[in-house]
Amino acid sequence: MKQLTPYRGDIPGAVVIGGDYQGLGIVRSLGQRGVPICVLDDERSISRFSRYTQFGLQVPDLRNEPAIVETLLNVGKRLNLKGWVLFPTREELVAALSRHRIALSEFFRVPTPCWDAILWTWDKRNTYQLARELKIPIPETWFPQTQDDVDQITTAFPLALKPAIKEHFIYATKVKAWRANSKEELRELLKRANAFMGPGEVIVQDLIPGDGRHQFGYCAFFKNGKAVGSMVTRRRRQHPYEFGRASTFVETIDLPALESLSERFLRKIDYYGLVEVEFKLDPRDGQFKLLDVNPRTWGYHSLGHSAGVDFAYLLYADQVGSAVATCRGKAGVSWIRLLTDVPTSVVDLSLGRLSAREYLHSLGSVSTEAVFSWKDPIPGLIECALIPYLAIRRGF
Repeated sequence: MKQLTPYRGDIPGAVVIGGDYQGLGIVRSLGQRGVPICVLDDERSISRFSRYTQFGLQVPDLRNEPAIVETLLNVGKRLNLKGWVLFPTREELVAALSRHRIALSEFFRVPTPCWDAILWTWDKRNTYQLARELKIPIPETWFPQTQDDVDQITTAFPLALKPAIKEHFIYATKVKAWRANSKEELRELLKRANAFMGPGEVIVQDLIPGDGRHQFGYCAFFKNGKAVGSMVTRRRRQHPYEFGRASTFVETIDLPALESLSERFLRKIDYYGLVEVEFKLDPRDGQFKLLDVNPRTWGYHSLGHSAGVDFAYLLYADQVGSAVATCRGKAGVSWIRLLTDVPTSVVDLSLGRLSAREYLHSLGSVSTEAVFSWKDPIPGLIECALIPYLAIRRGF
């Protein structure tokens, strides 16, 4: 654990809330530029061990909203972090910062937008409603609440069952969605899901064919109706295979159509900050269909640095009043998280979904590894030691 004496410097720092590899990307982005860093997490995580972290604290609870706000204010006052910029890395953290933005802003810089904007990304029922209004394609979607509602679904199977509010489902199941191959299976899955999700939170969607190679992302620092920094990406590999909870290999591409669809949505909600908008290409009709909007940093955001868009620093600089130049990520740059990509690829190789030649070629193009760095090696070593814990706690 790093020093815990109060901060005495003049440079406003960053509080990274959540210390896994996503948080580590923020720590390194800012730390290499001399920005002081405080990492808070309620799990065993790696960012606290980075050479760039001044304060690393494990706290009891970062899932309960009142506890999140109380912890932030207590730690901020204890360590003299007034004016530091908050960086949430999970959905429940975004919701807490948004709903309590006024109270937190009295002590911190809070780049998370107000709830009027976040509500359209927090709950997928709102997301899909707005997408329909804006004529942004989405998968065919239903919101069954009872077994009788399942009978109203007449489309062909398989279908996907997923949550309207993500973390309610993910923490209970460690996956993003379930596959239903028949109406009987869908009824059983609905019953299971209703046991730990709120009324009406179950979403059933047409299951678009294809794996991660059909999934794309628009990533941006968005402000005043336009992207200050942006890049478009394609997943090459993900974990798990069908409903990827996390990317394991990602590359940047040029795809203007995705930029247009994403920015239409973000302008409508007057969005500010970092965001990833996820789409899947439906090979049946050639449309890019909106799946999710993540109002925070995302797992592979550190790819942006190699592509020419340092997302975490763009947001930090804007928050502290420094000038930021408009930038756009170059195509052909790739990112990998070896800890999950290796086992994912072994399975894909064994099932014939990936050739050895294709895999080796992809490794040769990697410019960013999610965790390992010769300049900052300790987090990578710690993550290897944490493999059993990560497998049990979150399924990686």
